[in-house]
Amino acid sequence: MSVPPDAAHEPPESSGSPEEHLVRLLGRALNSFELPDETIRRLDRALAHDSSLHSAHHSRGLHRETYRHTWLLADGSALTLWELVHNTSPGGRGRLLHEVYTDEEDLRTATARLPLPTVTPDFELPVLIQLPPMPRPRHSYMPDDSADHARRLLRRAENTDAPGADMARLLQEACAHQITQAFGRPLPSGEGAATFAFSLYEHAFLLGDGREVSLWEVEHTATPDGRHMCEVYVSEAAAREAMERRASRAPGA
Repeated sequence: MSVPPDAAHEPPESSGSPEEHLVRLLGRALNSFELPDETIRRLDRALAHDSSLHSAHHSRGLHRETYRHTWLLADGSALTLWELVHNTSPGGRGRLLHEVYTDEEDLRTATARLPLPTVTPDFELPVLIQLPPMPRPRHSYMPDDSADHARRLLRRAENTDAPGADMARLLQEACAHQITQAFGRPLPSGEGAATFAFSLYEHAFLLGDGREVSLWEVEHTATPDGRHMCEVYVSEAAAREAMERRASRAPGA
């Protein structure tokens, strides 16, 4: 079935920062003033967002679409707003109207008020997209100057196989991070030999698009002069292998 020109349109934009996307959504919604202030305050600090078509119904020149807008918040939780877009307003001459709701049940109630038949097998254009829930991040991130933290971490790495320019460019998008000590006990280098201190840290970064990237930092004193040395690896396995290798080759081992 072809959609009439007055009904055909592009879905709401999902590009830009989480804040810009929220501003656009609230700016076009007729009932945005009904949203709780607490909801707006939480969304003001969102780290990433995703927008997708949830369902659609086209029938006899009238249509409606529902969209799911989900934001990833700084505490690792997700918050969803539901947008209803339709051209069924009396006297509206097909003009698109936008409404926004915090609860899916409220969305269904608003949808039921629209003058669209429940079942129209001859004219209905079935479009139904159900997406899985956004996965929760593995870490409890803190919004901070995380891109600068990543730069400083990579700059102090002394190992020749440390992550390079590609990783540095990727972590320019970091908007939050968490540091966790994964290993802190000393590794003995052999009977009667000196004991060298090793520590292993995971630096987990949250990117603007919701992806998570971890770098593994090894700090140790298994150097000829006993000074502290920093090495950085892209996986925990590589970091632990380096620790064992350093311990076996250290002076006195």
